[in-house]
Amino acid sequence: MTDAAHPLPELPLPDLPGFSHRWVDAEGIQLHAVEGGNPTGPAVVLLAGFPQTWWAWRKAMPGLADRFRVLAIDLPGQGHSDRPRDSYDTHTVASRVQAAVTALDVPKYWLVAHDIGAWVAFSLALKYEERLHGVALLDAGIPGITLPDSVPTDPERAWKTWHFTFHLVPELPETLLAGRERDYVDWFLNAKAFSPDTFDSAETEHYAAAIAAEGGLRASLAYYRDAAESARKNRDALDRQRLTVPVLGISSSHGSIPDMGASLSPWADQATGVVLPDAGHFIPDEQPDAVVAAVTSFIDHAG
Repeated sequence: MTDAAHPLPELPLPDLPGFSHRWVDAEGIQLHAVEGGNPTGPAVVLLAGFPQTWWAWRKAMPGLADRFRVLAIDLPGQGHSDRPRDSYDTHTVASRVQAAVTALDVPKYWLVAHDIGAWVAFSLALKYEERLHGVALLDAGIPGITLPDSVPTDPERAWKTWHFTFHLVPELPETLLAGRERDYVDWFLNAKAFSPDTFDSAETEHYAAAIAAEGGLRASLAYYRDAAESARKNRDALDRQRLTVPVLGISSSHGSIPDMGASLSPWADQATGVVLPDAGHFIPDEQPDAVVAAVTSFIDHAG
């Protein structure tokens, strides 16, 4: 396999010791993957969410690398992947992620995903269950399944989900956020983490630069703007089938979804859950060792 060209050469690219960067064709677009770990071990594919990139997994990847072949993939529109102009519904994105995994020569794998990455992972598990050993989903409401149809107006809860409706407004977010991506990203990282010192300024700059790069803001908003289509396709798929692969829901003490396992169990044949202490929404950043332990235990028991 020949790697595709880097689609965003002007965007700084952080390195992680022991891992290498790859770009692969995924149904006509280029997706960025970071690969390392045990080449003969079971494959674990990692997907991040908003407003992050694959870099969200940087603290957990070394802990997984001893036993597993680890691949962190930037979603379409995220990080160092292409920013296509067509649909960002999660079934379309799932097809592209699966195409990238296939191009990386991974026949079957464990899928671990956070936030919008978990949206994509849920749809991928419905479409490609034969390619998965199991799926772990971290702190995410799934469109059409567990994501509420309305945003609460109670200030104690509204701050966690207000952006869902803001991102749906045509043109206004682009007008207000262009040139202020760093301020916007900084609010999410600080407001939704349990500890105020979880993210330093360099990490904030990294995520903000990825969103500010060509097409990044448009693509980030597109996941929310296409969430209704994602929800429709999820419901249509669940009319025909349930999730048959083992599912682990990973929640945190101060996250958005109190019990991911319970929220997913009505749609999954095998759903379990774990709640990690002393963490907010950004669980892989806040409790990476606990995430590694939970994922490893899940693989050992479900495999």
